[in-house]
Amino acid sequence: MKINIINKSQHPLPEHKTAGAAGLDLTANLESPVTLEPLERALIPTGLFLEIPQGFEGQIRPRSGWAIKHGITCLNSPGTIDSDYRGEVKVILANISAEKFTINNGDRIAQLVITKHETVEFNAVEELENTARGEGGFGSTGKR
Repeated sequence: MKINIINKSQHPLPEHKTAGAAGLDLTANLESPVTLEPLERALIPTGLFLEIPQGFEGQIRPRSGWAIKHGITCLNSPGTIDSDYRGEVKVILANISAEKFTINNGDRIAQLVITKHETVEFNAVEELENTARGEGGFGSTGKR
């Protein structure tokens, strides 16, 4: 699949790092470093503008290495980039650790996954089909 992209950053286009990788690394496009204090969040620009085909979406996901090593994650995760959005891709990063963390220009900050989705239309009914699970939720299918 080919997706039109405008790159206004000084960094290379995102690419799959391995043949089996679902995500493409997104890179911070910063004029100066951004330091996140504990429990602070910031909107980090990438300098990328996408033309995602209708029927697809872009999902922004945290990088597992930053999450486990530094407590840096993406809020609103996965974030959705709709096919009709043409603005700059930006990533909401949050520091959920007890230590400050600095994001530098060129750091790989998140992953972008392009995925197909369905457009749905709701059918209003009075009752739903019964299942074995029924209304059980929030841990109802197991002990823990």
